[in-house]
Amino acid sequence: MKLNEIPRPLGYPKAKPPKGRGQGTGNGKTAGKGHKGQKARSGFKMRPWFEGGQMPINRRVPKRGFKNHFAKHFQIVNLRDLEKLGDEGTVNAELLKTAGIIKNASLPVKLLADGKVERAYTVVVDKASKAAIEAIQAAGGQVTVKEAK
Repeated sequence: MKLNEIPRPLGYPKAKPPKGRGQGTGNGKTAGKGHKGQKARSGFKMRPWFEGGQMPINRRVPKRGFKNHFAKHFQIVNLRDLEKLGDEGTVNAELLKTAGIIKNASLPVKLLADGKVERAYTVVVDKASKAAIEAIQAAGGQVTVKEAK
C-alpha cells in the first residue's frame, strides 16, 4: 500500500482543488479568479451588505417616524397575574421574575387593573394605575410605588 492509496477517514474534510499550478490543472494562471478587478485581488472579502458601489439600501429607503430614545419601557403586570403567585408575602420584581411573570427584574414594573384580586397582597412596583391600587386596597393589601430614579 502506498500513501496515495490510503482512504480518508470518515468525516474528514474533502481536499480543496489545487489553484494556480499551471494551465494543465484547469485552475492555473488566474486561479479561477478571472482577469483583474476587485474580486481578483488577494485579501478581498465580500461583505453581505456590499452592493458594488451603488447607493446602499439603508440610504435608498425613506426614513419615517420618530423613536424616542429617552422613553421608559415598563414591564406590565396585571392583577390576574398576581393569582399565580399564591400566598406570598411581599410581591416585588425579584418574585415576579422567579414566577416567570416578567423577564427582567432590573427593568421597571407597572401594575395594571386587568383581572380580580381576592388575597391581600403587599406589592412593591415602580408604577401602578389608580384602579389597580384601589382594587388591592379593597382586598386588604397595600401598594408601594417606588421613587423615580
